[in-house]
Amino acid sequence: MLWYLINFGIILVFIILFLITRQTNKRWSKINDYLGMVTNTVNSVRYGNLSTKIDEINHPTYQNVTDSINRMVETLNDREKMIIEYQNELMRQNRLLESVINSLSDGILIINDKNNILRVTPQIVKWFGVKGQDIIGKNIFDYVQIENETSIEKIKNLDVFIKHTPTNNFIMNSIKLSLDDDKKRYVILIKDVTKEREIETLKEDFVATLTHDLKVPIVAESNIINFLLDGKFGDINEKQQVALLNMKTSNQELVELVQIILDTYRIKERGIKLVKENIMLNKFITDIVNETQPIAKNSGITIYFESEHDIKVSADSLQMERVIKNLISNAISHSNTKDRIDIKTGEIQGFVTISVIDYGQGIPKEEIKLIFNKYYSAAKKFRKIGTGLGLYLSQQIVKSHGGEITVNSEENVRTEFCVKLPTNNQT
Repeated sequence: MLWYLINFGIILVFIILFLITRQTNKRWSKINDYLGMVTNTVNSVRYGNLSTKIDEINHPTYQNVTDSINRMVETLNDREKMIIEYQNELMRQNRLLESVINSLSDGILIINDKNNILRVTPQIVKWFGVKGQDIIGKNIFDYVQIENETSIEKIKNLDVFIKHTPTNNFIMNSIKLSLDDDKKRYVILIKDVTKEREIETLKEDFVATLTHDLKVPIVAESNIINFLLDGKFGDINEKQQVALLNMKTSNQELVELVQIILDTYRIKERGIKLVKENIMLNKFITDIVNETQPIAKNSGITIYFESEHDIKVSADSLQMERVIKNLISNAISHSNTKDRIDIKTGEIQGFVTISVIDYGQGIPKEEIKLIFNKYYSAAKKFRKIGTGLGLYLSQQIVKSHGGEITVNSEENVRTEFCVKLPTNNQT
């Protein structure tokens, strides 16, 4: 009986173990199936299929994981759509920018530090006479010739010669690209200025011809006025003399204006030829002051000249006289009701200085950088005669001496023009 009970107990244990093992195998089978679904989903996402999802499983243990993975896939899908939209927008903007750049009349190149061409616009291809990508990698100086060995970084408004388009005039500018890498690259801008140069030449020729033709009758009128004032055509009364003197002053202003225009044209065409001599500044400035003092007096202004000691300088006396007279004339015109103009000479390191100072309306800061430009004239704002060439011409004369003109102004307080001539001009 005991034997049967023992056998029955062993059989019962085996039955229980069998049932437990069977239940465990079913559970592992479900886990394996679920892991297979997760693996398939992850692999699909890995290879770009963001529409796949794990099927819903009615099991609390797996549901949280399933929901998390499905939400992650949805988020990735949304972000991919956003990225695609951004990429499409960038492509549209890039095509628009490229179309704008390619439509420019100017030519644009990108080169590296070895002057090799990396990219060009169609205008460059046309000017250089090459086909499409054939130009990439070539040296820019295979097509462009410059007058001197100016480094790429320093090219600013430089005249260049394009071998394939020899009849046109071009200027070149360079801009260094600032990128995150260590490579040096430059944007080269080339502009065809042929028409501008032709128009400028026509304008200068027209102005030169016109002013030359104007000067002849003006000088003739000036001579007639002098004859009348000298009584060569008979006596004149006091009122007639006043009228003739006013006419003489106006006539002289016209002569000077025409002369300035002619001189500006000559400077452009032939430059300034200097005839230097040793000038003692005290007498030189005093003579100019004595000549311009009557004009200043008519405006209620007195010119004062101060000098600590006499200074010798080597310069073209006629040209420098023109510069100083022009500065004095400007000072008289813009002094308004102020009653004095000061002229001072001196020396600073490397330079002899001549300063003309007035205490009138001054020059606005934004205009100071413009006053030496060709044809710029502040006189127009005050209804005064002026071509805008006086300061331009004065600057060119001083530059030809190796010097410079500087200006320092405070509105409604004072304005100082300072002519600086290098001491190495002295002999």
